[in-house]
Formats: sequence, structure tokens, C-alpha cells
Amino acid sequence: YMSGGVGFTQYASATYTDNILEDFCYKGCEIGLDYANGEMASIKGDKLTMELLERIIRAENDYCLTQYEAYPTVAESHFGGSVRACCAAAGCGSAVACATGLAQPTLSAWSLSMLGHYERVGRLGFYGYDLQDQCTAPCSYSYQSD
Repeated sequence: YMSGGVGFTQYASATYTDNILEDFCYKGCEIGLDYANGEMASIKGDKLTMELLERIIRAENDYCLTQYEAYPTVAESHFGGSVRACCAAAGCGSAVACATGLAQPTLSAWSLSMLGHYERVGRLGFYGYDLQDQCTAPCSYSYQSD
């Protein structure tokens, strides 16, 4: 039995994140449009590379996690690491969605954000539940991963 966790985080993110999630998503779209030269959903085909996705995701993830470090009340408002990880990942997803307009790279942005968060902070969830640390990696670019 595990109360809370990733499932509750996905359910509660829009309700309990104040305006922080909104800020991360707007900033993510701004970063994505910067990489897309101001043109929504224009990075496709040969222009879409993993290196470019990593740069977009890293820029947004750095912005989000810096907000948590610069303003401790943001972290207090988000009750625990899984909410912090979820909100940063949503910001990264919005950055890639605005730049590419494609669903699969956006899902991979969520996953890569989680891995970058794990690398920078050391934990995503609570109390050693390691499942939260790898919850999206097997789903990126894999056929019928579930």
C-alpha cells in the first residue's frame, strides 16, 4: 500500500500547485518558441534532433528547479518531491509541445525532465519508493511498453 505518490500527484497537480505550474508551463512555451524562432510547432522532420530536445528540456528544467532553490516557499507550497518533479516535467512537456507540436517528443520531455531532476536533486518521491524514479523511462519511443 502506498498513499500519495505519482498517481495522486497527477490528480492533484492542477489543483494544489498555486500559480507555480502555470508559470512553469508559460515559461516552457516561451523557451520552446525561442528555440523554434517564434513559430509554434515548427521544429519537425530533419530539424528535430535529440540534441535539440535535450537543450530545450535542460533550459526549462533549469528554470523550474532554480525557482525551487531561489524561493523556498515554492518548495513548501508543493508538498514533497513528487509534486516538484511533476510540475517541472509538465513545464518541460509544454516547452517541447510548443516547439514541435508532436506528442511523442513531449512525452519524452516529461521522462527526460524526471531523469534530469533525479540527477540534480537526488530523489523524485518519498521514503525510498524507487518506482517513482523510473516511472516514465520505459514508455518513451517503445512499442506497447505497458
